[in-house]
Parts: sequence; C-alpha cells; structure tokens
Amino acid sequence: MSHSPVHRADPRTAHQNLHSEQGALRGEHPGRSPNPVIKAADLAWLEFEKPDPDRAEVFARDFGFAIAARTEGELWLRGTFAGSPCMVIRRGPASRFIGPAFRAAERTDLDRLARATGTGVRDADVPGGGRSVALLDPSGFVVRVVHCAEQLPALPEQQPLRLNFGTDDRRTNATQRPPREPSRIQRLGHVVLETRVFARALDWYLDTLGMIVSDFLFLDGQRGRGPTMAFIRCDQGSLAVDHHTLALHLGPGTGYVHSAYQVTDLDAIAAGGEYLAERGYRRSWGIGRHVHGSQLFDYWRDPDHFMLEHFADGDLFSCDVEPGWAPMSASGLAQWGPPVTRDFLGTSPSPARLREVMTALCGDNELDPARLLGLMKAMSS
Repeated sequence: MSHSPVHRADPRTAHQNLHSEQGALRGEHPGRSPNPVIKAADLAWLEFEKPDPDRAEVFARDFGFAIAARTEGELWLRGTFAGSPCMVIRRGPASRFIGPAFRAAERTDLDRLARATGTGVRDADVPGGGRSVALLDPSGFVVRVVHCAEQLPALPEQQPLRLNFGTDDRRTNATQRPPREPSRIQRLGHVVLETRVFARALDWYLDTLGMIVSDFLFLDGQRGRGPTMAFIRCDQGSLAVDHHTLALHLGPGTGYVHSAYQVTDLDAIAAGGEYLAERGYRRSWGIGRHVHGSQLFDYWRDPDHFMLEHFADGDLFSCDVEPGWAPMSASGLAQWGPPVTRDFLGTSPSPARLREVMTALCGDNELDPARLLGLMKAMSS
C-alpha cells in the first residue's frame, strides 16, 4: 500500500477539488463503522483457480509479475516492492476467482477477529509462512485475513523517466527511449467486485475489517434509495493510503470485475501495453485517467478472460477525508481517454448475463426492476 503522512484536513473543505462535487446529505450512509472488529492494514493478495497454471504463468510474466514461488499445484505472483505476494493461482477444474486476502496490522488482530466471528486461526499457506482467519462475506466470497511471518525482499525497480516541464529542464543532451518490455508490477492496488447484496456487503467490510468509504456513487433519481457503488480504502489514521483498496458495486451477478496493479509511470503503462499487444493480448479499455481515484489506467484481458489493470499516480487519502457522493455514469469513469468500452462495462449481452439478470430479479437481494433500469441508464450515459 502506498502511504504518506499528512496534516489533518479541514472537514469544511474535504471535498473541494478532491474527489467529488458533494458530500453526504443528512441521514445518508456515514461510510465508516463506529466500532469495527479490526482495521485491516492493506490488501495482501488475490486467490484464483485455473486449469492451466503454465498458461497463466506466461501471461503473468508478460503482464509484469515476478514469480514468488511455483509448485505443481500453485503459482505465487509478486511485484517489486517488499511485502507479501500479489496473487496465488491454484490448479483447479475451471477458471474462477476465490476471494481476496487482507493483511492484519498485528498478529493479535487475528485472535480478535476469530473470537468475534466464531472462526479459528490457522496456518497460512503462503511463502514464508504465517497465520490466517478465513471468513465468508455476504456475497459468498472467501475473505482471508493474514499475518505473514516473513516479507518478500524488494526486487529491482523499473526506473521512472526524467521529464522536462516547460522551463523546468531536468533532462538535457539525452534522449528518451523507454524499452518495449513488460510493465514491471510494483504491488497489488485494489480489487473490484460485483454483488447482488451491495448494502450488506458494504457494511460487512466496514464493520469487520474497519474499512472506510472514499466515494459513493448513486443512480440518477434514486439517491434516496442509497448508493449502488462504493470505493473503499483501509484506515491507517493519518497515513494517506490508496483512494480505494476494494470497490463494490450492485449488479445482477456476484463475482470478480477486475484487479489493479501499480507500475512506475505513464511510460511503463504505455510501453508495457505495446508489449502485450504485440503478443496478441486484448486491451479492454485504455489508456486514460480515472475520476474516482485519479489514477492513470490501462485494462487488459488474460487468456482466462479475467480483467487486470496497470495503474500509476493514484490518489492517497488519510482518515480525515469523508466520503464523496456523485451520480453513477459511464462518462464519469474517466477524465480523459478513449470512450469506455462495452467489454469494460460488462454490458455486452450474452446468455450467461441474461441468466444472471433473471436469477437476480427472482431472488432475495437488492436488485429490482427499478435498480436494474437505473444501472442500464447509468452505463449508457
């Protein structure tokens, strides 16, 4: 997690020129829990199953991961920063996302969490060892909270290019030739999940892991019914951390949307994207700059159709910044860049998606016809 100490913000100007145009109205969701069980320090790694780890490793290296460990049944991927791995891929009968693992700030947090949830603390299957608690969130994702015994050492970095700005000439008598090579991943930044039980899932992460909301999005004409998306960060007090570590949004399905991995700078994103395109991988959307979180982005699909993002230059918030509120829209996803694609939005019709919609509308969840129509309008606006 990127973090920086900051001075306490003036709450009267917390949203001015920061992340959205307005804050909460009276009685709206506060975006944090008054008494969470623990405060998770960061997102540790993501867990997947795939039938072909060899193919997954080829893409991982092309995308910019380093290999932390490899066995017959497991592939652990990492970035250049010291810390925990970014991802584990286990051999399984089909490609599927299992869930996220969050890092506990202290070993004793695991005991507190186990007591509060009626679970146990067990050995963590991670390079270097450690302990973990396994939970199930309201959407059905397996959520692990881990405390690792050892940190992976740092690896050599992809150095940022020295840039000239107007009269600020930092580079003279030298050319710029960024190499055509993989964007070297530094760390895992965030994961985005779709859920039919948005409100219950949101409160679970706030109450259980002590996370706090950076931005809420709501549907046009339905603000009174509450938000339908939240960008959520970990709470490390006065240390400024990523604008979002987890994002949740209401939808007809329950599943992984994408995950994001930090690289050095815009040139690393662009040159790494050219490298991926030359090898036949498919860009989902990019390059551009987001509104919520402000990061530079570029989205790609791996051979199993999972979406992954290269990002750089994201917002960092301390605990003083209260949630922003803004309407949900496709046009509000980026400050600049190419038009958002149907592939990124997940709006391309398919039999599987239609089955999800019908199942959701008939089930006991938060998606009803009005919500569905509002989401469809937002994704076309």
